[in-house]
Amino acid sequence: MQMVRRPESRKQAYEANKLAKRLRRQVGQAIADFKLIEAGDRVMVCLSGGKDSHGLLDVLLALRAKAPVPFDLIAVNLDQKQPGFPTQVLPEYLARRGVAYRIVEQDTYSVVKRVVPQGKTMCALCSRMRRGVLYRVAGELGATKIALGHHRDDILATFFLNLFYGGKLKAMPAKLVSDDRRHVVIRPLAYVREDDLAAYAEQRHFPIIPCSLCGSQNTLQRQVVRAMLREWEKRHPGRIESILRALSDVRLSHLMDRNLFDFAGLGSNVDTPAQGSGGPAIDPEMLGAPLFAED
Repeated sequence: MQMVRRPESRKQAYEANKLAKRLRRQVGQAIADFKLIEAGDRVMVCLSGGKDSHGLLDVLLALRAKAPVPFDLIAVNLDQKQPGFPTQVLPEYLARRGVAYRIVEQDTYSVVKRVVPQGKTMCALCSRMRRGVLYRVAGELGATKIALGHHRDDILATFFLNLFYGGKLKAMPAKLVSDDRRHVVIRPLAYVREDDLAAYAEQRHFPIIPCSLCGSQNTLQRQVVRAMLREWEKRHPGRIESILRALSDVRLSHLMDRNLFDFAGLGSNVDTPAQGSGGPAIDPEMLGAPLFAED
């Protein structure tokens, strides 16, 4: 007798398909907007075992199958020798999916725990050490691009961390060239919401491996900023997307960085073209809009 799918199952399948299409569309858009992947690229996907990097690899695999240009993917996991790290989980998963991979073993965990005082943030040192190892491995593999799993919410959290605590207008770019010009780092998930990645990981049943370094630091300022963004998303729908668009629509003449805009060279004439090119300080349509309504 033929099984009849229950309405709930059909709805779940529909929602799962819609989510997968949205992720592929957003990643494809980021690739096109910033020219993240080109013909012949060998992309090293940094796979930590978390939901974000799993989602990144899965979406890139789906896009590669239908991409108009050929490119290669190789997954790289850095085994930092964290206590209890399940060493066989990722190799078995990647082999089952037919993905080329390399596992790099380096005990950065002990170094970070030894050097960073108790209660202090471990992320900065851990990140620098990981980056150094990954750059070296990328050179050994002949990778032309290094793909990281940072998503939209990571980018916005970094922006506000720099704004609130560093006094800088700075975020994570979708594409970055290393200081020595030898490596190109890309973030194909730049347009993707973290909640979508969490839902996708649950649907796809990725073998998630939590980090016992970052995951053990619940008082980080990044967590505070993330909570702020979640509250904004809940109380003011559309605000987060507006902030993301703002990062792609910068008016240097309406900021105050003298290194990027020649304010001193401007004449006294208010109609100076270079000064007028940025438009008014506040767009006319915003003049009647309440700022920070209900805050």
